[in-house]
Amino acid sequence: MADQAPDAPALGSVRTAERHAAGQAPGVAPVAGQAPATASAVPDRATLRLALVVGGLVLAVLLGFGLGRINGGGEPTAASGTGSALAEHPHAPGAGAHSHGADQDAAAEAGGLAVSRDGYTLTPLADEFTLGQAGELRFQIRDGQRRTVTRFAVVHDKPMHVIVVRRDLSGYQHLHPTMAVDGTWSVPLTLPSPGVWRAYADFTAVADDGRQTATTLGVDLVAPGDYTPRDLPGPATTTRVDEFTVEYRGAPQPGLTVPVDFRITGADGVGPTLERYLGAYGHLVALRQGDLGYLHVHPEAELVDGAIRFWLTTPAPGRYRLYLDFATGGAVRTAEFTVSVS
Repeated sequence: MADQAPDAPALGSVRTAERHAAGQAPGVAPVAGQAPATASAVPDRATLRLALVVGGLVLAVLLGFGLGRINGGGEPTAASGTGSALAEHPHAPGAGAHSHGADQDAAAEAGGLAVSRDGYTLTPLADEFTLGQAGELRFQIRDGQRRTVTRFAVVHDKPMHVIVVRRDLSGYQHLHPTMAVDGTWSVPLTLPSPGVWRAYADFTAVADDGRQTATTLGVDLVAPGDYTPRDLPGPATTTRVDEFTVEYRGAPQPGLTVPVDFRITGADGVGPTLERYLGAYGHLVALRQGDLGYLHVHPEAELVDGAIRFWLTTPAPGRYRLYLDFATGGAVRTAEFTVSVS
């Protein structure tokens, strides 16, 4: 998810100092009041002493100039730890909005817009489903040599996360497929309403050399039938899921990373005992209306004043749909919000 000043070449500075030294006249000016025609070939003591003092001063100045240029090195260089600090990108609880460095711009880009990205391709084995009937989503991840990838890192407790949503942002499903030995992933899937659906594969692939690449790929699925898109609900700060009320607080801004909090209360007005889901107290997916760009959202490991906190970076103005998965009483529920970013 750093600007560095260019290094000044040290050798160039040394050569500059050497050129100044080479242009210095090797002789010493004659002492005032002495006629050159009558000057002795052997200088007197006063002349010799003066010559030695002047020569020493000139040598000291030249050496000091050269050493200063070498040690200074021109423009200052950035500290070597800058890149790693930006990569770790810690968020202190309660911190406000902040911008990313240049090397973090890619982290703010929406993913899932293509079947191929970052050297990997999402290859579904079938993309059409019978409306309302239980089916199975099967796919492979292939590398740049068309080889099926079989090594994945475990992220948020799972090696593969699959999000399925209709293109009007309704019907959200969060699935976790299993992989066969040949690298084929499969998971039961039912598309309950007709239309074009978007399936996202969110994973971190591990190459033969151990290098890890985190990416999100997307592909369209089809459930044939008469399709009537649903209007996206307007922005709201609260919603109900079963007997729970979920409150949203946040003010996303383009290009900034901001905290967004979710507070859950039961019918009695008391917060339930939240259980960890996928390694945290909640899991958040953000999708952009229009192109269905997928945003990675990073959670805090612990509750913040009883609320589930995430850090959201929206790359551009628009309307976004947020899907919060949380667990309580052994069941996972999903609360949905529409957020306008301007």
